[in-house]
Amino acid sequence: MSATKLYSPGRRSQDLVFDLISKLLHSATTPRELQKVHSRIIVFGLQQSVYFSGNLISKYSRFKYPFTATSIFGQKSASNTFLWNTIIRAMTHNGLFSRALEFYNQMRELNIKPDNHTFPSVINSCANLLDKEMGELIHHDVLDMGFGSDLYICNAFIDMYSRWGELDRAKNLFDGMPKRDLVSWNSLISGYSSNGYFCEALETFLQLRMDGIVPDIYTVSGVLQACGGFMEVDEGKIVHGLIEKIGIKRDVIVTNGLLSMYFKFESLMDCEILFNEMEVRDIVSWNIMICGYSQLSLFRESIRLFLQMVRYFEPDLLTITSVLCACGHVGDLDLGRYVHNYMVKCGYTCDITSYNIIINMYTKCGDLLSSRVVFDSMNCRDLVSWNSMINAYVENGFHMEAVKLFETMKLHLNPDYVTYVVVLSLGIQLRNLHYTMQVHCDMIKQGFDSTTIVGNALVDVYAKCGKMEDCMKHFKNMEVRDTVTWNTIITACGQSEDCSLGLRMLSQMKNEGMALEVATILSSLPLCSYLGAKRQGKEMHCCIFRLGFESDLTIGNALIEMYSKSGSLRNSVRVFKLMKTKDVISWTALISAYGMYGEGKEALRAFKEMKEMGVVPDHIVFVSVLYACSHSGLVQEGWACFNQMKKDYDIEPRFEHYACMVDLLSRSGLLVEAEEFIHSMPLQPDASIWGALLSACRARGAVNIAERVSEHLLQLNPDDPGYHVLTSNFYASLGKWDQVRMIRKSLRARGLKKQPGCSWLEIQNKVYVFGVGERFFEQYKEVYELLEILDELMAKEGYVADLRFALHDVEEDDKLDMLCGHSERLAIAFGLLNTKPGSPLQIMKNLRVCGDCHTATKYISKIVRREIVVRDANRFHIFKDGMCSCGDYW
Repeated sequence: MSATKLYSPGRRSQDLVFDLISKLLHSATTPRELQKVHSRIIVFGLQQSVYFSGNLISKYSRFKYPFTATSIFGQKSASNTFLWNTIIRAMTHNGLFSRALEFYNQMRELNIKPDNHTFPSVINSCANLLDKEMGELIHHDVLDMGFGSDLYICNAFIDMYSRWGELDRAKNLFDGMPKRDLVSWNSLISGYSSNGYFCEALETFLQLRMDGIVPDIYTVSGVLQACGGFMEVDEGKIVHGLIEKIGIKRDVIVTNGLLSMYFKFESLMDCEILFNEMEVRDIVSWNIMICGYSQLSLFRESIRLFLQMVRYFEPDLLTITSVLCACGHVGDLDLGRYVHNYMVKCGYTCDITSYNIIINMYTKCGDLLSSRVVFDSMNCRDLVSWNSMINAYVENGFHMEAVKLFETMKLHLNPDYVTYVVVLSLGIQLRNLHYTMQVHCDMIKQGFDSTTIVGNALVDVYAKCGKMEDCMKHFKNMEVRDTVTWNTIITACGQSEDCSLGLRMLSQMKNEGMALEVATILSSLPLCSYLGAKRQGKEMHCCIFRLGFESDLTIGNALIEMYSKSGSLRNSVRVFKLMKTKDVISWTALISAYGMYGEGKEALRAFKEMKEMGVVPDHIVFVSVLYACSHSGLVQEGWACFNQMKKDYDIEPRFEHYACMVDLLSRSGLLVEAEEFIHSMPLQPDASIWGALLSACRARGAVNIAERVSEHLLQLNPDDPGYHVLTSNFYASLGKWDQVRMIRKSLRARGLKKQPGCSWLEIQNKVYVFGVGERFFEQYKEVYELLEILDELMAKEGYVADLRFALHDVEEDDKLDMLCGHSERLAIAFGLLNTKPGSPLQIMKNLRVCGDCHTATKYISKIVRREIVVRDANRFHIFKDGMCSCGDYW
């Protein structure tokens, strides 16, 4: 029909035009079609029609053309409530909530009375803007105009108050409604679930079912969220059954809700079955699966699904960031870089959170350069960005770069407590106490020193810097201490070798009602090991049983080590045998225990059994095996194990393996072979290797080799006092006092100090410590009198003092007194005086037992008819009836 014919005069023609354009308007499915209809409306002069204007506003709104809709509304006299409702609804549907409220305010200023169709959209805008003041005003208007019982308005208010978290007002409004529909129930259930009131959501759903109302997809979506949040597995399965019964399972929204719920239940089999059964999947379905696997640490499964998803769907930013996190955790740099490049290529707009995830991904994959490139490319950075980059430098050992970045950060942004916790560790890495104290001062100025997390970091950092006094001071000043605080201070005591203080801290922790955790136990057991505190060790073992930690693998491993270092090989083996699960660390601890007691053949038997059980040895196991061979004189077996490393397990020997072999050859008297072995090493020998040979040379009196070794030793490690002392002791044993004085003078000039020797023993749950030549201790007169008596008795048995171990240039009588005052002899005499005759005696020493004391203890064990166990820095020596378990391999 032509335009001319349509425009002919007459009522009938006008009606035909109106009907035709109405049909064209309603059938327009694209913006272009709508624009053509709009043109015809203007051509036929119908633009003033309220009907056509309202429909044009609605249509343009649906096609996301809100500004065109606003333009059409502005061309009207706008005195019609219908048009005001339409434009307010259009703004709300397009997310222009502030604009919608502006139109409502204009409407009220022009005295155009709203009706019941006005308010749902206005209320929705207030809800989205969280504009409580405007929401209250509108609620007042609704009540004034008599719309307080309108179903749709009440539903909108329930939704609004739920979004604000005011669930009591939403519930009161719901209870006061004269009539409710399913939307009313859904709004309240969804409100409860979204705000974490899962129990209330489930109760409301139960009430809905009791009222005989059939739920829809939106009802079950809210309920499934509540079941997952409240971990109501049985209730969730009941809802799943209801979904199957009413036939809404095929809806993708419902299935997505089920997937999300089952992931929260960690029911992976149900998730996989549901996902595989889905006829239709959307981006949400894939994201739930990919993010769900990632959150459950199944990172490779998450990546696999992502690679499957990209064949069918274009991933969104949530998908991509989840996969980037997974790539970081598994260290898949190639895929991580591919996904990042895909983001750039496809033009994804990254927010700060996304950039931070990319930085962390590159950091975890070891590509620090790419992390910094991403960091530098960010137009805006938050605290997480700076903290992530600083932490990346710290973890990868770029300490100065971390310091520089921290200083740059302070020019742009105030650090938070997380920054300071990360930066504090730099003082330890840089060995710069001044820097640590400077950071501490900054924290005090910022007011972060009072937080528990920062307090824990300060306790740790001062302990690791060797400032136990400052560490304890800060610990005592902390107002709030958590389990981490106590674990940190106990560990600090162990690191500073103040194990008695550590055990007192543990006791105080229990007295203050703090719960012991696995970490607490693991921090405390080494204290018992170092002190040789058998009683405390057994008490800890009982505590482990009470707390139900006996099946924990790491605790079992720690118990093996604790008992072995506390002088109870039998209990160490017993713990190992009772362990239901054993890993390579368990076997290593057992083999090492056998080695400490000179049970080399048992260590080799355990090593063989370990391999038969299918446990693959690592380089640490081989250190323990070679150590055991060394302390039992098993030369051939040691060579076999050393050669087995490379041949059977492709493990390249490290310094510690070479050191064990040198020690094995040296202890067996094969000093020439040991020196030749050192020269044949593919690695440059370090001080520990030459030191092992020098110790044996001193014991064997191999002067020529020892002098050559001494030269190497002093050149390699001029700042380690231990090796200077070892060389000095060698020259002292030869009577070359000029060289001794020269080395000691060099030590003093460098400010280096020899570690003082001490011995200790535990009697009735109390530890007694003795230093060399000490005279200021309980019963010291009785102790020295007993030693004089023992010297006379030993002389009758044939004992002759070895004056080479009196390491000072003094008269012979003074040397005898010095040997008598060695710390292990003081501890033995004190133990003999204060323990029952015939009972075993255990002594601990921080350095190696000297040769003369080793011989003397053999005689003492025979005279007093006691078993005397001495643990020195290397191993256990068990003396009984004038013999030692280590024979001549001391």
